[in-house]
Amino acid sequence: MIGQLTGLVGQIEGERCIVDVNGVGYVVSASTRTLSSVPQPPEVVRLLIETVVREDAILLYGFVTTDEREWFRLLTTVQGVGAKVALAILSANSPGELLLAINAGDRGSLTRAAGVGPRLADRILSELRNKVAKMPGGGASAPMPGVVTGPNVENDALLALAGLGFRRAEAWPVLSRVLAENENASLDLAIRLCLKDLAR
Repeated sequence: MIGQLTGLVGQIEGERCIVDVNGVGYVVSASTRTLSSVPQPPEVVRLLIETVVREDAILLYGFVTTDEREWFRLLTTVQGVGAKVALAILSANSPGELLLAINAGDRGSLTRAAGVGPRLADRILSELRNKVAKMPGGGASAPMPGVVTGPNVENDALLALAGLGFRRAEAWPVLSRVLAENENASLDLAIRLCLKDLAR
């Protein structure tokens, strides 16, 4: 099972992207929300992965945030909601919007997604109404998808640099200095600045 991929963005097309990890290109399907947060090739990206194994294929679904992955898992427990429909719902609604829609019984927010008609929307509302209390996405402090700041940047940048072949011992001093000089730097910016320094 693959739980996470960190590598270079090879290509973004339609509802999927290719992540190049040490020369191996993984095809990852994702919501438009996640794909809009993926940097342009050949930048580094880290995606949380949900692996679905079928008789004829091994499919990878990618997420920028744990919130979106948790909602994907929950949505696919509903009869009639496969991975493609779940991604369509997550493209049309953020985790916070989904939480509000289900709590309010708002069928319209769900039918905005491709492949979701009134009957399926009603089924989603009835089956998930009692399951969403513990789901993420309701807090006002929830970060925007793809915008990662604070301590997570440090850990994620180290993981990304390790995935690109840099030892922690050589990457850490450079990353530490980059973060000190660029307070609140995004993950993408921190990695780019480190790579620029490490390439010298």
